[in-house]
Amino acid sequence: MKSMAFCFLLVPSFFYKPLQAAGTIREFYELTLYHFSSVDQERVIDNYLEKALLPALHKMNIQEVGIFKPLANDTAKDKIVYILIPLRNAEQITTLPQQLLKNKQYVLAGKEYLEAHYNSAPYQRIERMLLHAFPLAPQIKLPKLGSPKTEHIYEFRSYESATEQLYRNKVKMFNEGGEIVLFNRLQFNAIFYAEVITGGRMPNLVYMTSFENMEERDKHWKTFVDDAEWKKLSAMPEYKNNVSKADIILMKATAYSDY
Repeated sequence: MKSMAFCFLLVPSFFYKPLQAAGTIREFYELTLYHFSSVDQERVIDNYLEKALLPALHKMNIQEVGIFKPLANDTAKDKIVYILIPLRNAEQITTLPQQLLKNKQYVLAGKEYLEAHYNSAPYQRIERMLLHAFPLAPQIKLPKLGSPKTEHIYEFRSYESATEQLYRNKVKMFNEGGEIVLFNRLQFNAIFYAEVITGGRMPNLVYMTSFENMEERDKHWKTFVDDAEWKKLSAMPEYKNNVSKADIILMKATAYSDY
């Protein structure tokens, strides 16, 4: 599967603002992608994430950190690790790096990664996105899955729109339009839905669902496309052509992920 390329650039907000669930605060998320190509790079990244970053984030009371690897990594030349970190506010994405470096245990445990030489970098490149949770799905929900963790399937989707107006229309379709309600009714175990605040393929939105295994994933989507409510919603003229490109990435959580 093709990876998505993102840049980190602050831009004026043009996003649609539908009604928000009462008494809730919309989370922000930092989504980081590590691109790597070798087994040794993967080892260094895994060691850093498991032994340095996760413990440091937990100490800062940042829980529910998801770390995932696409199934396509097995054969892809450009391999990727996804890290999803919930944030209290948008500014935290700029303050977090310095806060981490003040943690002596983090610096010590992550030494191999943090002090890597220029000719032996632990990755090819890093991409980073800032996300803002949808109003009607304001906080991360950990999946409720009963099968062994090794069987769980996580599905990350990115929906791009041709224009900003069409993008706002797709966000509305998820919120007031009832698409989130439909996913909930069909038990997709959605973890988050979010607007992309900064990224290289804007305007777009992203979300992640989870399943017991691949068979259950396929069954859920078959049920979804056959559902009368989805057929009605997707046929509405007001929601036509609001997605110009969809990326679908199937992943597994790492053994040390909070998920």
